[in-house]
Amino acid sequence: MVLRQALTALGLRYRIDAGGLDGRPDIVFRGSRVVVFCDGDYWHGRDLEKRLAKLALGHNAAYWVTKIRSNVERDHRVTAALEVNGWMVLRYWETDIHKDAESIASEIAARVRERRQPGR
Repeated sequence: MVLRQALTALGLRYRIDAGGLDGRPDIVFRGSRVVVFCDGDYWHGRDLEKRLAKLALGHNAAYWVTKIRSNVERDHRVTAALEVNGWMVLRYWETDIHKDAESIASEIAARVRERRQPGR
């Protein structure tokens, strides 16, 4: 939410819950073919090896290690599929967004403007 507010403050228009795209991106800029994923640190495996080592010590370890590892692998597949179809994929970690949403929004805005198609 904080990232979307920062993007709106920069005058960018975007879509959420845009259908027809792999992986259900959090934010979509159709005209410039840019998608943004806001990845949760836990579920998407930030510091993956450290996270997996910690999960291996916990309850139902095999399930959780497999779950997080499969999420990371799916993220890689989704990114590759979108890029093959001409989309720029930007991924940000949730804690980074909460620390500095304005800076991330500025980076996204620059990418969107670089790729903006004439006449749109």
